[in-house]
Amino acid sequence: MLLLCRFIVAPDDAPDFLARGTRALELLTAAEGALDGRLGRAVDDPGRWVLSVRFTSVDAYRRALSPFPVREHVVPLLSEALADEPATYETLVDGAAGTSTRHPSLRA
Repeated sequence: MLLLCRFIVAPDDAPDFLARGTRALELLTAAEGALDGRLGRAVDDPGRWVLSVRFTSVDAYRRALSPFPVREHVVPLLSEALADEPATYETLVDGAAGTSTRHPSLRA
């Protein structure tokens, strides 16, 4: 399962957002079932940021949102993400080293 949240951040707010995003990434990736995560900024538009975290399952993602520190630090940050698009995706194909692995749909 992939959590993918995009943000628009004013240049003056970038240092604070970087700190908050880093803390959110640390908390989410510390959860059981978290595989890895990234916080990045667009090369062509430094006001656009993205937070992505991969989880082993939808249940792992939901459990990761449960601890109090996550509800205190991560949930408020996620509420600032662009709301006009989905933020959670199922992983259908993984790729690495020139090969791919298909996964069954979670929606089935």
